[in-house]
Amino acid sequence: MSRTLNALVYGDVDLNLIDGSAVWAQSTVQALSRAGCRTRLVLKAPVRTGRLIDPLAGLPGVTVVRPYEERLLPGQADRPLSPVQASQVLAELDADEPCDLLVLRGRRLVGRVVADGDFEGRIWAYLTDIPQSAAEMTEGARAELTRIAQASQRLLCQTEELRCLLETWVPQACGKCVLSPPAVPEPDSPVPEHERPHDPFRLVYTGKFAPLWNTLPMTRLPALLAERGVRAELHAVGDKIHDDPRHPDFQSAMARALAVTPGVEHHGGQPREEAMRLAADCDLGLGWREPALDASLELSTKVLEFGALGLPVVLNRTPAHEALLGADYPLYVPGRAGLDDAVEAVARAVREPEARRLAADRCRDAAARYTLQAAAERWRAQLDQAFPEAPAAVAARTRPLRVGIAGHDLKFLSRLLDHFRTLPGLDVRVDAWPALARHDPAASRELADWADVVVVEWCGPAAVWYSRHKRQGSRLIIRLHRFELDAEWPGQVDIDAVDQVICVSSYYARRTLAHTGWPESKVTVIPNWVDTDQLDRPKAPGARFRLGMIGIAPSRKRLDLGLDVLQALRARDRRWHLSVKSKPPWEYWWIWNKPEERAHYDAVLRRMQTSPLLEGAVVFDEFGADVASWLRRVGHVLSTSDDESFHLAPAEGMASAAVPALLPWPGADEIYDRRWIHQDPETMASALAELDEDGWRDAGQLARTQVREQFSLHRVARDWTELLVSG
Repeated sequence: MSRTLNALVYGDVDLNLIDGSAVWAQSTVQALSRAGCRTRLVLKAPVRTGRLIDPLAGLPGVTVVRPYEERLLPGQADRPLSPVQASQVLAELDADEPCDLLVLRGRRLVGRVVADGDFEGRIWAYLTDIPQSAAEMTEGARAELTRIAQASQRLLCQTEELRCLLETWVPQACGKCVLSPPAVPEPDSPVPEHERPHDPFRLVYTGKFAPLWNTLPMTRLPALLAERGVRAELHAVGDKIHDDPRHPDFQSAMARALAVTPGVEHHGGQPREEAMRLAADCDLGLGWREPALDASLELSTKVLEFGALGLPVVLNRTPAHEALLGADYPLYVPGRAGLDDAVEAVARAVREPEARRLAADRCRDAAARYTLQAAAERWRAQLDQAFPEAPAAVAARTRPLRVGIAGHDLKFLSRLLDHFRTLPGLDVRVDAWPALARHDPAASRELADWADVVVVEWCGPAAVWYSRHKRQGSRLIIRLHRFELDAEWPGQVDIDAVDQVICVSSYYARRTLAHTGWPESKVTVIPNWVDTDQLDRPKAPGARFRLGMIGIAPSRKRLDLGLDVLQALRARDRRWHLSVKSKPPWEYWWIWNKPEERAHYDAVLRRMQTSPLLEGAVVFDEFGADVASWLRRVGHVLSTSDDESFHLAPAEGMASAAVPALLPWPGADEIYDRRWIHQDPETMASALAELDEDGWRDAGQLARTQVREQFSLHRVARDWTELLVSG
């Protein structure tokens, strides 16, 4: 990121009321400021308290825009902005001073901004209020999220689980989703040791008061604990009491309980720093909620804030909390998280100092991963990727370098194409051929006449055409994979018009030279790219015993040999399974028209149905872009093909810390470490079976390191960029 970026930030939240969504707006601005952005925070509502915005006043590059006070929207009165009004204000602010990125929170708001179309490709959408189950994910919701994904530069996801859900339901989100968990400010004063609890024992809750957050039952805890001989008091911080139509009496009952309940001290709304100071002087945080929220894919900001203060927290046992604090965390509320269960958990914290200390340590360690500084570093890394520096050779030019991309299938160039489009100094256009040998000659001619450099993906008919219609003074680069060598097209290419032929492996570079007789100086190797950042995600439980294969058509991919490996493993341990992510072969007409292909898959499918060791052990998953989330469940990725030019699947698996396992197809040992290559299925199965839990994790981390060093998107994009600008 070579220049200072301008960011606009707007959340569909009222910053007069302190809750997690309002705190998000504050911490996002703080993190962007630390990351070096000029940031304008636009407020939704007239300012009634400066508790959240006052701490932003002195931050470098930060401006708070107050639409009501500044009369940016005539006739607004003193009501909060609607999504329609907010979109209008943001567009006007952008017209006055264009922003590089618009950070938004709130699904209705983002949908409105997308529909208005003023920020196409600049939106960084933070989405939490989306359907979080299959039952809620209607076709209408999917269509709306698809439109948002298409218009956004990035989608900010609070948790890994939320990111995976979004990618599974919305393929257009894949590659755009990045993690943006809650950020907790570092305490500005020494944190108490909490070695000796207060008497009475001090419980603390901060945030909004709502039925599902169990805030009304919490006020009964001091009295119920007294019945067990435990002196306790509840300190409550916050002033946002929900008006819930499903609980019409809640608002008045909650206000009354805070005001008159013995043992409850209500501190009202406080600035975030003061709320944390009050919490730091307590003994136990409360994060206990209704079981209806147990399936939530969000992360509780208050748990992290309490952890940063060294406070243990009583909270529900959920998959998200177990991932954060461990399955053996001592202060989970047991059972169905009823009031009696919460009383018992609090009583344990009082009576068992060791349990309280262990819980405090776990919470402190978890919070250390979510500091405001860590958030700033994440933002800086994401912005560096989204806004790369211009190459020196391009920066010195008087006009942008014109880059044309042509071909019938650009999937292997997709992220490189995204990178080229973000590079300052490059003007990129695409000639997308609708089929291998079908195109619009006029459009292709226009691109050839316009471009300084043309990149043709696949050495097929497009490569032949561009080699015969090259403009004098331009450069032509062709990328050759594998299947083209068996066809007539390389012989039809005018190699004198070609500046460079790119192969993805040394083995296929040698084969290309031997097959074509082209000058050696014109053939070079740049490997396939792997989006290592997107694929690097925590493994799901049980991944160690799951094999994965990506793509099983045509038959030379050798699913039958993968079944040999699985069968040998299940003969030792029935926990082994195989997941296959692929289109079925009958969806490829050019494959299914061949009798020998149909016979191969008929035999494979019959074998799965009749083998006692394979029955129920193979799962076919839908083909799609959600490879990163799919790989979370996979511990080993197989490559059992007869031949490959590169085979991206094991490299993608390695980026996810899965262990690659390859059979020795020609050239495999020039791409992958020989330790991952096995002579036959039985040898492969034996090697995988010998890996215990630690050995599997160590092997996965080694594989992950190797693929980052060799094939990371950043490294490959750098090599391609040098090739484009070097002429």
